[in-house]
Amino acid sequence: MDIDFALVLVILVAVTGLVWVFDSFSLAPKRRLALQAAEAQSGGDLSENVKTELTREPVVVEYSKSFFPVLFLVLALRSFLVEPFQIPSGSMLPTLQIGDFILVNKYHYGIRLPVIGTKIVSINDPQRGDVMVFKYPKDPSVNYIKRVVGLPGDHIRYTDKMLYINGEPMGQEFMAKLPANRPRVELAFEQLGNAKHQIYKNLTPARIWDEWVVPEGHYFMMGDNRDNSNDSRFWGMVPDSLVVGKAFAIWMHWESKLSLPSFRNNGVIE
Repeated sequence: MDIDFALVLVILVAVTGLVWVFDSFSLAPKRRLALQAAEAQSGGDLSENVKTELTREPVVVEYSKSFFPVLFLVLALRSFLVEPFQIPSGSMLPTLQIGDFILVNKYHYGIRLPVIGTKIVSINDPQRGDVMVFKYPKDPSVNYIKRVVGLPGDHIRYTDKMLYINGEPMGQEFMAKLPANRPRVELAFEQLGNAKHQIYKNLTPARIWDEWVVPEGHYFMMGDNRDNSNDSRFWGMVPDSLVVGKAFAIWMHWESKLSLPSFRNNGVIE
């Protein structure tokens, strides 16, 4: 079962914050009154041990006060600034490798409330060629990462492994057939708007796809590994309400727990 870390974090921040507030306005004043009463009764001759005992915070309060600032900072950074993700599949090869750890700018497309994702401040709109993280429309508990291909109003066609947007073919530049000894894929550069990036295409007979028109407030997403990507060609468009953020950098690669992490892939995501 997938755990919604954002929801867990919000709950922890709320609980620890409420405990802190409850202690400040209810329990702490009672502890101070108890200390004052004991000092009056003893004529001000209380030992430090007794004072410490009378003013001791309950364990749950002590832990809440310690954890709340840290949890709140993590929630703020993760919800509004930058969130890390790990790439679980090869749908974005060769741009992103399985096991790449990426950073996602959470405010580039606007500021959204954590968990519910409601946009409260608009900043930028997704642009053609952006690598974007979003919630999978058929199961919003799952995060997907693909490249923005179609913007609202665009007419998309994918025929014989060539992408057409509004009737114009997106230029492709052949680079190589890989691997060299027994080629299975073709590596090429694709010009997508102002973005030039690498794609893979299987060396199998071309398949002809349908055509699509992107509705208002939606985006057409495709993986760079064109013949091995579960994307908008199969399940439709991504509404703006499911946008998470723009992927902008790779900071580590760690494919499995049995391997050592490396930093060979580090850099800006094109």
